[in-house]
Amino acid sequence: MSTTQIRVPDIGADAAEVIEILVAEGEQISEEQSVIVLESDKASMEVPAPMAGAVAKLHVQVGDELSEGDLIADLVSETAVAEESVADTPTAEAVEDSPVEDVPVQPQLTESSVVAYQVPDIGSDTAEIIEVLVAVGDQISEGDSICVAESDKASLEIPAEADGLVKSIAVAVDQEVSQGDALIELEITSATQPVQQSAPVTSQEGPAAEAVSVEPVASEPTEESFLVPDLGSETAEVIEVNLAVGDEVSEGDTICVAESDKASLEVPVESDGKVLAIHVAIGANISQGDKLIDMLVQPKAVAPTSVASASVKEDSVSSSPAPTAPVAPAQTTAAPAGAGGAVYAGPAVRKLARELGVDLTKVSATGTRGRILKDDLHNYVKKALQSGGTAGGEGVPAAPKVDWSKFGDVRVEPMSKIQRVTADNMSRCWLNVPHVTQFDDADVTDVEEYRQQLKAEAEERGVKMTPVAFLMKLAAKALTENPKFNSSIHEDGNTLVFRDYCHIGLAVDTPKGLMVPVIRDADQKDIWQLAEEIIDLATKAKEGKLKPNEMQGACFTISSLGAIGGKGFTPIVPAPQVGILGVSKTSIQPVWDGSAFVPRKLMPLALSYDHRAVNGGDAGRFLTYLVEQFNSRDNLS
Repeated sequence: MSTTQIRVPDIGADAAEVIEILVAEGEQISEEQSVIVLESDKASMEVPAPMAGAVAKLHVQVGDELSEGDLIADLVSETAVAEESVADTPTAEAVEDSPVEDVPVQPQLTESSVVAYQVPDIGSDTAEIIEVLVAVGDQISEGDSICVAESDKASLEIPAEADGLVKSIAVAVDQEVSQGDALIELEITSATQPVQQSAPVTSQEGPAAEAVSVEPVASEPTEESFLVPDLGSETAEVIEVNLAVGDEVSEGDTICVAESDKASLEVPVESDGKVLAIHVAIGANISQGDKLIDMLVQPKAVAPTSVASASVKEDSVSSSPAPTAPVAPAQTTAAPAGAGGAVYAGPAVRKLARELGVDLTKVSATGTRGRILKDDLHNYVKKALQSGGTAGGEGVPAAPKVDWSKFGDVRVEPMSKIQRVTADNMSRCWLNVPHVTQFDDADVTDVEEYRQQLKAEAEERGVKMTPVAFLMKLAAKALTENPKFNSSIHEDGNTLVFRDYCHIGLAVDTPKGLMVPVIRDADQKDIWQLAEEIIDLATKAKEGKLKPNEMQGACFTISSLGAIGGKGFTPIVPAPQVGILGVSKTSIQPVWDGSAFVPRKLMPLALSYDHRAVNGGDAGRFLTYLVEQFNSRDNLS
C-alpha cells in the first residue's frame, strides 16, 4: 500500500476556482479519471488522477481558490514490487556457466517498403492544388516539393518527408484537398545491419543451432520542451486545449487550436510521449517560439534483429510477453451538450453565448469529452439563421427560395473560397455595425498635375506613381490628426482601443474575389515607398500569393473604384475597424472661384464609419481635413 498526493498542475493562471468535484472519499478511481474541474478567468480544466487507487481524503471543496502545487486529495494505491536480479534467474545462470563465442557479422541487407503520405496541416480547411512538381518514377529527396496548394489566404509548397521513389500520386491540379487526404506513395529503401551477438556454446551432443529473435531495445525516456511553430501570423489566440497533464499522446495528436483573425489551425504533437506540463491556456495569445508543452518522450525502439544462437536448456529460455493488439480510437459524435446534464464549455465560449443569447444546452458539442467549441456555437447560430429561426434575438428572416429555371436557362457555379469568406464577413459587419456615410469632393487638380510631373522620375525609379499613393499618404495624416478613426471598440463594449501605429488596408479586385493587403506604418513612408509597396502587394493579391500576415492589422481601409467608374458608393465598415474611405472616378466639374466658373478635377469621396465609436462631428472633421490636404502638393512630403 502506498499513498500518493494529487496536486494542482500548471493551470496557466495564478489561481483558479474549484467549480466541480467529480469523486468522493472512499471511491475507487482509475488512472486519468478526472478528480476536479478548475476554472480561471481564461480557461477551465479537469485535473486527472495520476494513477489508479482509492480516494482516502479530499482537501478541497467547491468554491476554493487553488494555485499550482496545492494539495487536492490523497490517493491510496497498491503497487506490486517484483524486481528480481537478472543474475539470480535460471536463464542468467545458464548463460554465465556457458562459454561464449562471437558470431560473425552478417553482410548488410537492404529492405524496401511503400509508404503512403498524407496532406499535412495546411492552415485552412481546404486548399486547391495549383501545381504538381513530381511524377511517378521520380527519385526525390526529403524536403523536395511535391506540389503547391493554394487556399483563400496563402499558397504553400508541400515537401516530401523522406527520400524515395515516387510510386503513385493521389492529387492533381485543381483538386481540393484537406489535412489527412492521401497525397503520395513513396518506395523507401533502408539498409539493415545485423548486430554481432554472443551465444552460449553447447556440447557436441547438444541439439543443432536455431534462430532466436532479439526483442527491440528502447532507450530511456527524456524530458523535452516543445515550442509554438510558425502560425502564419504574428499572434493567435488559443481557443481550445485538447489534452491534459498526464495524457499519453502520439505524434500528430492535437495539442491545442489557435485562431488568428484570418484562420484557425490545430497545433500537433511532434513525438509520442506523456504530457508533463502545459504552458498555454484558452484565451492566451501565443506567438512562434513561445513555450507550448513539456513531455516525457519515449524514443523509438531499435528494430529487432535475427541472429544465430546455440540452443540452451529448456528451462532457461524466457518467454516474451504476447503483443498487445492496437486499440482503435473512439469515434467522436456530435451530440447536444446538455443531453447528459452538465454543459462543458470554456469561459470564452460561455461569454460569446451570453452575447448571442444562445442556450448552450441546445448546442451540439464536438470537442474533447463533449466540450463545446467556438465553431460549435458559430454553426448553431448559422443554422438557426438559415432556417429562419433565432439565436436569441429577433434573428434574420431567411431569404425566399426561388426556382430560377422556371423563367429560363440558368447556370449554377460554386462561389470561390474568397467569395464565401467575403460574403460572411460583409454580413457580419453589416449586421453588427450601425453605419453612417458622409460624402464630399476633393479638388485634386493641383496634386494631379504634380503627379504627371513625376512620371519621368517614376520611370527612372521603376515605380508607377498612382493616385492611390497620394490618397494613402494624406489618409495617414488624417488618421493622425483624428485618432477616433484609428481606434476600435473593445470586446467588453465599454472602452475604445487607440492604436499608436498606422496600418492602412487597400481593397484589391482579384479574379478570385476581394482581397485587402495592408500597408504597414503608412504615416512613416514617403509617396515613393507607398507607390512601390502598393503595386507589389496588389500584384501579389491578383496572383494569389499574399501571405496571411500581409492581410492583417489594418487600422483603416481605402476602397478605390476610380479606375472603373461611378460617381459614388457606400462602402461597408470592415469591423473591428471603425472607418473606410470609398473613392470614385475623378471628373472635371465647373467650380465657382468667386468671379467665374473654372474647370477643376474633383474626386468623389465617401467616408463610412461605425457610429458607436465615431460621432458625426468626428467624421465631418476627418473628411474636411482630408479634402483640404489635396489643396497643396506640399502636404505630400
